[in-house]
Amino acid sequence: MTASVVFAVILSGLWTGALARLAIPGPDPMPIWLTLAIGLAGSIVGAVVGKSISNDNGVVISFLSFGVAMALVAVYRRFVQRRPIFGPGALAFPERGLGVEQTRERLQKLGLDPNALRPDQGKLEQARLEAMLRELHRAGVLTDDEFADKLAGLHDAHGRGF
Repeated sequence: MTASVVFAVILSGLWTGALARLAIPGPDPMPIWLTLAIGLAGSIVGAVVGKSISNDNGVVISFLSFGVAMALVAVYRRFVQRRPIFGPGALAFPERGLGVEQTRERLQKLGLDPNALRPDQGKLEQARLEAMLRELHRAGVLTDDEFADKLAGLHDAHGRGF
């Protein structure tokens, strides 16, 4: 096996692990070696299973490799970080896990509070409703006055604890 093949396998594993981390919503700080391990494990398991069930179909092998890597990220999040895979809790910065403490320290040195990185659900909902009102206004369903009244009501409702 040549150095270029080894480099290609490592790069492919890193890429697969990184994409698997991005596919599961929420932050997953982890060392690069863990991302690489997840990607390589997903690629190996996906290749073995894909080859046996699909008669060496490259598309099946690729998707299975990615799926197994995503499953490994989900298992890591659920059992090591002890937080949900989906939902509002998944968007919170983790409290435990490999590399979490170092990442927390780096963020705090930059002046960022890792616990404050979670999006404010009220602001997200207000932005969503405001975008819907703007779309209704643009489509001609709401007049200028109706739009202004509804927008003012939306901002008033959000100010009272929307």
